[in-house]
Amino acid sequence: MATEGYDLGLVGLGVMGRNFLLNVADHGFSAAGYDLDRAKVQQLNSERSREHKILATEKLGDFVAALRRPRAVMLLVPAGNPVDSVIADLRPLLDAGDVIIDAGNSHFRDTDRRAGALAKSGLHFMGMGVSGGEAGARHGPSIMPGGPREAYTRVEPLLTAAAAQVDGEPCVIHLGPGSAGHYVKMVHNGIEYGLMQLIAESYDLLHRGLGLEVDELHRTYAGWNEGEMAGYLMEITAAIFTRRDDRTGEPLIDVIEDAARQKGTGKWTSWDAMDLQVPTPTIDAAVTARNLSALKEERTQAADRLPDPAPSFSGKSGPEPDRIRRALHTAMLLTYVQGMALLQRASAERDYDLDLAAVARIWRGGCIIRSATLEPIRRAFREEPRVPNLLHTKTFADMVASGQDALREVVCAAARGGFPVPALAASLSYLDGYRAARLPANLIQAQRDYFGSHTYERIDDEGTFHTEWRD
Repeated sequence: MATEGYDLGLVGLGVMGRNFLLNVADHGFSAAGYDLDRAKVQQLNSERSREHKILATEKLGDFVAALRRPRAVMLLVPAGNPVDSVIADLRPLLDAGDVIIDAGNSHFRDTDRRAGALAKSGLHFMGMGVSGGEAGARHGPSIMPGGPREAYTRVEPLLTAAAAQVDGEPCVIHLGPGSAGHYVKMVHNGIEYGLMQLIAESYDLLHRGLGLEVDELHRTYAGWNEGEMAGYLMEITAAIFTRRDDRTGEPLIDVIEDAARQKGTGKWTSWDAMDLQVPTPTIDAAVTARNLSALKEERTQAADRLPDPAPSFSGKSGPEPDRIRRALHTAMLLTYVQGMALLQRASAERDYDLDLAAVARIWRGGCIIRSATLEPIRRAFREEPRVPNLLHTKTFADMVASGQDALREVVCAAARGGFPVPALAASLSYLDGYRAARLPANLIQAQRDYFGSHTYERIDDEGTFHTEWRD
């Protein structure tokens, strides 16, 4: 096969890979695709048009030989061992100066490990988050690349063309060295977990609590998807309530099992937040809620055995839908606040030197958490790039203050009515804890010193102290 000098090589022709490759080709770049699955290769070949300069092959040697030097190879394969396996196959076929781009949801520590190993062979390695699902990959995702700037500069024109565009700006920027790209994508997904759980809790209160059926739910969320609450997740939530089941004719939402699955990125966010001692309770609650939902059989048994009435709002005790809207909006703001605080701390600890205004900018289009909230986040970090928490900015302090009464009212009503709202409640506790000038942690210090001689600090003197409590 003659070398044709393709601009990009893409390994993994599943839904995301195939669509991203077609997106790249739509913008005038040539691309070669590789997959061991003949059916996927044939599907790509069948979808390309005369305007596309695309090669699809099952032979890795032909794939690598077809790429323009220095080569740029993107991987869109499942995270974990499959990434290492593909890299091992590619490594002997590549030359010093070539770049490998992992565009999957890899853990940032794996990205750092792979970059270090490949650098010994003179190969560049980039970890790059891609958000937007199938539609985003095809028509413009949010792209979060990190790694060597030299490698990014080489593929920047291609990524800029393929990314979503908002107000004439591409939703892609070089985020920083090492694993910066995959770290930002991990936190993006953690925020996504939190937002999804919050919306699900609002649905439960509206549906089971207030008795709204699918038509009313559609109108409610469609109305909320305007102004300050506008966003992709709100948009698709409204659309979900319009879909009927092909089998039964019933609302599709009513025949879907109430057990959510996960791929781990939300959990990773919680893990690293705990390592860095940054509180992200809404994200943590969302991860826990998915784990709890998976215990379907146990929950069903517990529903029959535990002496608790079915969740309900008795009489006029239920909050009005607009109060639920305001509570939801406030909790969603606090979820972004937690995620951005984690990025700020990680940037300092891991030398990413993140521009958080730029992160908010590239999240405005193409990605799952795109929403109207990202523009005020962008403005806030432009004005105060190193602010440790958005609640220290007037914009966010005012927005959260205006909705805190509704959040408190809804959490209280849910507790009285027997509705689980872990993410809403965690958001409220985060707000109350973050603004508390004094917390009961002094007692925890005393307890630790009592049973383990761990010492404590005083309010009237510097240093650490220990007391023989049993004397």
